Parts: sequence; structure tokens; C-alpha cells
Amino acid sequence: MDSGSTGRTAGWRDEILKEFTPQVAHLTLVADPDALLLEAGILKGIEERGFELIPFEDHVAFRFAYESRYRSRWDRGGLTDLVVVLRAAASDLRSLPYDLLQAGRRLSFNLGDLFPHLSYPVIDALDRSDLDDLYKAQQREKPDRPLGDRQTKGFVLRHVFGVAPETIQQESDLVRFLLRRHYRCLRIPPVLDRYLIERLGQNVVFSTWPLERIVADREAFFAFLQERWPIFLDRQAAQAHPVREPGETYGMEFSGPAEIPFDHHDVRVYIDNLFLEGVLQPISHPQADKLAGSWVIVGVKTEPKADRKRRLSGLLEAVEQSIPCEAAPHQNWLTFAQRWAQVNALWFDPDGQEAGEREDELLGVRERIDEAFTSWLRQRFGTLHNQPPSPPVMPHHVPRLLARRLEESRNGKVALVLMDGLALDQWVVVQRVLSEQRPGLRFREGGLFAWIPSLTMVSRQACFAGRPPLYFPSSIHTTDREPSGWQRFWADEGLSAAEVGYEKNLREQPDLARVEELVSHPKLRAAGLVVDKIDRIMHGMTLGSRGMHNLVRQWAKQGVLAALLDILLERGFAIFLTADHGNIETKGCGRPAEGSVADLRGERVRIYPDPALRAKVKTRFPDAIEWPSIGLPDDYLALIAADRLAFVRETDSPVAHGGVTLEEVVVPLVEIERK
Repeated sequence: MDSGSTGRTAGWRDEILKEFTPQVAHLTLVADPDALLLEAGILKGIEERGFELIPFEDHVAFRFAYESRYRSRWDRGGLTDLVVVLRAAASDLRSLPYDLLQAGRRLSFNLGDLFPHLSYPVIDALDRSDLDDLYKAQQREKPDRPLGDRQTKGFVLRHVFGVAPETIQQESDLVRFLLRRHYRCLRIPPVLDRYLIERLGQNVVFSTWPLERIVADREAFFAFLQERWPIFLDRQAAQAHPVREPGETYGMEFSGPAEIPFDHHDVRVYIDNLFLEGVLQPISHPQADKLAGSWVIVGVKTEPKADRKRRLSGLLEAVEQSIPCEAAPHQNWLTFAQRWAQVNALWFDPDGQEAGEREDELLGVRERIDEAFTSWLRQRFGTLHNQPPSPPVMPHHVPRLLARRLEESRNGKVALVLMDGLALDQWVVVQRVLSEQRPGLRFREGGLFAWIPSLTMVSRQACFAGRPPLYFPSSIHTTDREPSGWQRFWADEGLSAAEVGYEKNLREQPDLARVEELVSHPKLRAAGLVVDKIDRIMHGMTLGSRGMHNLVRQWAKQGVLAALLDILLERGFAIFLTADHGNIETKGCGRPAEGSVADLRGERVRIYPDPALRAKVKTRFPDAIEWPSIGLPDDYLALIAADRLAFVRETDSPVAHGGVTLEEVVVPLVEIERK
């Protein structure tokens, strides 16, 4: 298994956590300008000490949560230790409400105190998960004087990211570094990328390389490799004889060298996985038979059945070796989910039966993934919703991503396309169809963790409101207030009502007329769109996951989504596509005989207003999960069916959602643009 990060509270975390002693003060106010308390290990350490944390971002939202969830609890004699975090300097704590200042003790933490010899602007750009390696390097190297910006950049690149620019001298060195970086989705801050590009640009060997495009941009780098793969294959097949006719060109988008050393041993080690995982696409070749005995066949289309069989075998091996452990950072699960989605796309492909030969093996691997992911969620889910929203980790972070995009352009426009119920493996199907229909599109793919329980009313509403479900208790059983939540978020960002629009129930071609009308308004800058066709397919599905994949592909081929993207791109919108939850094929475990005591009677989850009612139903379903109300109203108590079961008749096998499997919880987040 992938060891991931230990997540233990050591090193720099000790400097912070030593200040949190339970029952010293029921209210602690923390100035945290560098978001140190929002790092997953710190959050977990604070939680283990019995503290609850709430950020002070919006005065009205904070007051609601504080009064309803904490003040009322203290008034009843509760002993909760609460930490209020203000993302500002210590002097700004005075801006907090007077009653908090009177009642709370005050603390302050910042990066300058933790890393006194390093340049603050450089280390402030780092993801907080990178601070472990930086702290260890500082302790080991012990700089005896402050380092300037350039020295700090070199120090951080070397000790945090394992990159020494002076060692990248040859083309194979550069390709190996970029493969390592982009395959692992390594996030290097822009300030370090600019420094790295400058250093690399000083080497005449790289004078023709499009460094500005491929060093930082993952999709651009793999597109750069993809368009050079045919040249490499031609060289492999041709030997002394040309493959292409004189005058034929390769039509490359990217400048730079035509030939890449794919066969270098440090490069080749990545190529198999890139093709297996769908990052690079195999191509047809006129001399495929001549290449059949070579390692390059992984990137050559042959017979579809053989291709699928080869991919499935390679992907299964990669998946088995990389299941994240319980202490892994959340980024590991987002990356792993992409790999597992590729396996599922092959498994449920209606055109291929190759997976049937390995059904027992696939089920065994899936069982291990379910066990590992559920265990990880129990430990780490509570740290996700308070993560900094850049990059987004959960649905309520997505509007802030769009808001930052608008800040970058005075005349910019953004569109959030929410595909209700779209699982990550079904996105693989949709993306392939879109790539065939619109070859000029580029997809910057990532992922999010849906809210748990993974229900539309919870996760979709949070996505449009830009807030955790805790802040909309009165509408958590409906989606009717999504438009007002979307308007309220953008009003807080300074947009007028005329600049914000919302449409839902987008399923078929005629529905796009409403989108056309919406985006035709000259003032519109933020469009929220709900495409709920996948959810409709799911709730009528009786043929399991394979049937889902078949109908999703058929719907995608009708071109509704492609036409929607055309409308938005032609109007100049930056498009972000995501989902509120995924779905899985389930088996019935029986219906709870509970009358009308449940607030929601879903197939995968039941919601109760009282812990005693939930506990009573659990006695009949002892393996069901009593999910804690993380980021949810106190009276929103979920009982989730165990494993891949559903609260329906034992003879039924619906495709459903609401639970905690990887396929239900990790959903796509994709930026779509024209090449």
C-alpha cells in the first residue's frame, strides 16, 4: 500500500499544538494569517484534544453557527472547547465581536516564527502539507543567517520537491523531471515555477522547449508528449525506411524538439502507466504489426478486445500497489480515485466482457479499497471541510475558485456546470465521447470529496451556496433555495443580481434554449447550471453499473453536453464542471420498519432528527454506520447502509447514492477550455 504521509503531529505542529490544553478556556481566539490551523494534521491534533474549530469568515454566518451550536450548548452546561480562527494578524483579533474578546483567550501563529531564516513570501506560497519536509530540512541544515528570496527558492525546491535545477542538463533529465512532477500531480507554487523556468532557460539545450507552457501545466505537458508520440513510433517502425509520405506533417500545437527520448530508461518507466491510466491515448499506426513485439505497443491501437484486456491487467496491478493507507493525505485518495475510475470504466464497458474473466479478482480489490477508504474517512473526513479552498477540496469550495477567476479578469465570466449524480468512472465515459465530438477541447481534471451523506440536498446545495450544510439547516431537505444561495454568495463577492444566473433541469436539447437566453444577457458574469440527466438515469436504473455506463454513453453521444459547452465557450465563459455525488450498484438488505420517524428515507441512507430514533433502527442493521454530524446541523443524523447495501428489499439491486464508498464520495472537478 501507498504509505502516504504519516499525518502525525510532529515537528512544526508541536509548536502549535502544545498551546491547546483541554478545559483551560472554553473559548480560544486564534490569529492565523497563514492558515496553519487548517492543515490536516493540525486539525486532527486539535480534534483529538477535544477542541472544535470554526473559522471567522462571514460575520452573519459565524454568528448563526456560534449561537445555535455552541452558546446554546454552553448554556445547557456543555463543556465543548471551541477554537475561533481569524485569518488575519494578531492585531486584527480586536475586530472580533466584543463578547468573544471578553470570553476568550488569545493566541497567534505565523510562518515567520516557525521558519525565521527563510523568506516569508516564498514559504507562504507552499501548501501547508509541504511544511513537514521544509521543517526537517531547516532542522537538519540549520541556516546560520537569513536566506534571501532566490536562496530560499533553491532551498525549498531541493529539500521539499527534490528538484535541483543545476542537475537538469539533458533532454532526458527534463522529461524525467516533468514526468515525475506531473504524474504525481506535484503542486509547485507559481513563484517557484517561475524561478525554475528561469534557471532551465539559461541552458542552451532547452532553448527551443516551450518551458513556459509545459513546466507548470500538467495538461499542456501531456499534450506535448501526445503529439510527439507518433513521431517516435514512426522512428521505431521505419528504421531506414520512412513511414509517412514526403510532405506529410504531424501538425503539432507545441513548439520545441520533434523527437522525445521516450525509450530512455528513466522516461520509459512512466510511459506504460500513462497509457494504461488514460493520461496518454494509444494511436493507430500503419505498421502496428511490426511494433507488436515491442514495449511501445502499449501506445498503439490494435484489436479492441486485446487493448482492453492489456489495459485492465496493467491497471489492476497499479491499483493493487497504490491503495492509500489510513494516514495518507487527502490528495493521495483524489489521485487514486482517478486510477480506480479507469478500472471501473473498463469493468462496466458494455462493449467488453474481458472483466468477466477476472470478476473475483476485481471484487477482491474493490473490497480492499472500500475497507481502506471507509477507515480513512472515519479518521480524516472531519479535517476536509475546513481546508483552504485553493485548490478546492469539497463542493462548498468551488464557488471561491470561480470568484478567484473573476478577480483575475475585470470582464471575465464563469460557469459552474453541476452534473447531478455523475460518478468519476462515468465522467471517464463522458470525457471520451466529448473528445471525439469536440477534438479542440482540453480538460484539466481533478476531484473533490462530496459531503457525507452523499445526497443532492446536502452536497449540491453546499456547492451553490459556497457554505457547509451547517449554515442552511432550514433548507437541507430540499434544493429549492439553491438559486438564492447562489445569488447570496455572489452578492457577498460584489456582483449585482443582474450579473448572476441559475438554471436547472437541463437534460435534453430543447432545454438548452433556456441556457441560450440566460447567457445572452450582457451583464451576466456567473452562471450556475444543473444538468440532472445522469441522476434521472440512475434512479430508473435496474441493470446495474454496466447499464448505467451504457445509458450515460448513449446520452453523451446525443451531443447535449457538447452543445451546452459550445454555448458557454462561444460566450466567453470559463467552464468548471463537477458533480454533487457519484453512485454505485447495491444489494438490498431490507427496509427499516420505522413509520414516519425518518426525515429522509433514501436507499443508501436514512436521516433522523434524534439519536435515540437512529439507534433504535440500527439495532436491526448492526453493521450500518452512524455517521457523525460533521459540518451538518446537529439534528441531521445519518444512518448509512453498510458496505454496498441499500435499505430496500433483499431481492432489489438499485443503483444508488448517499454512502461512503469511493465511487459515491470522490467526484470530478474539471476545467474545460478550447486548445
